[in-house]
Amino acid sequence: MHTLCLRYTLDPNRIDAFRIYVEDETPVIRDCGGHVVGYYLPTDFAGPTNIGYGLIEFTSLDLYERYRETLAADPTHRRNAAALTESGALLAIERSFIRRHGYAESRASTREVAAHDAP
Repeated sequence: MHTLCLRYTLDPNRIDAFRIYVEDETPVIRDCGGHVVGYYLPTDFAGPTNIGYGLIEFTSLDLYERYRETLAADPTHRRNAAALTESGALLAIERSFIRRHGYAESRASTREVAAHDAP
């Protein structure tokens, strides 16, 4: 599995425009062959307030290349990208591949669930 890690540097005063982009772009990414692990927006209570992340998985680099070609040709993606650019929310983007080790749990740990369910 190959995970594309997108690190966005954002204008902290225009985070809402980035949120709208993520909501509009996620279905396009899926339709073009990417498996969206998640998008993460910055918070005001910890860490930098201008960094967002997107994680998209591919089973092979060949599928990633096909995804890039399909995405580039998609008219909805082009509109979404243009709207993000016009909003001024996106200052920079870095792309890298990372490797997942182990697995991600989709809910609270077994101990937390057991403690919550206890009488």
